[in-house]
Amino acid sequence: MAVAAAGLSFFKLSFLLSLLSGGSNIPDPISRPGLVGKFPPSCNRIECPSYEVIHAGNGYEIRRYEKTVWISTEPIQDISLVDATRTAFFQLFAYIQGKNEYHQKIEMTAPVISQVSPSDGPFCESSFTVSFYVPKKNQPDPAPAKNLHIQKWNSTYVAVRQFSGFVSDSTVGEEAAALSASLKGTAWANAIKKSKEDGGVGSDSAYTVAQYNSPFEFSGRVNEIWLPFSNRHLSCVLVNPFLYIYMNKIETRG
Repeated sequence: MAVAAAGLSFFKLSFLLSLLSGGSNIPDPISRPGLVGKFPPSCNRIECPSYEVIHAGNGYEIRRYEKTVWISTEPIQDISLVDATRTAFFQLFAYIQGKNEYHQKIEMTAPVISQVSPSDGPFCESSFTVSFYVPKKNQPDPAPAKNLHIQKWNSTYVAVRQFSGFVSDSTVGEEAAALSASLKGTAWANAIKKSKEDGGVGSDSAYTVAQYNSPFEFSGRVNEIWLPFSNRHLSCVLVNPFLYIYMNKIETRG
């Protein structure tokens, strides 16, 4: 038990160092954009939200997540995703170490997600909301904390593009654009658009960045761009009964 606890503490520290360093200058020797279907290795060690893959497309996959709970910062105004995530991580790490109204220590989870609302220009500040996934055992009564808020997502669909290497400001916009390009002309793109227009899940950000790894994993790194949308916007996708049957040949992850 002591060895396991030490290993988890090391993971927490290494995750912190990863976000503090940014890591953008450390290459991943097998970096491949547009990965699909790679299960994040960190989810074998710490808790991650489980999901079902309901469709695998060209350079993307569609997942269905059950209800999830997140502890989130208030929106941070910054020109840099890396800097905003670093700022937010101090708040969130203190939260799981017991700086909350319950004085409760909470297990580290993955991924750390950053909901991104880009600015109108290259030198203007964007808005970033950074969140930790709340472990299932804490979800019925998540500890409140000053300057943090709880996000409760109902069953949610997410279009996902994976990419490896270390997250940097120069790559996330390119990866988000690549995901949108992969989805162009599909019924999924229409569902995402309608969800945003109707104020559904995903309407308050352009895209979400999910980070899973510690800085000491130099190969096989997994990051993701998420475009969430709500299930009520799927009628256009599920109208074909044969497609519905195909989509429900699903694979559970986590």
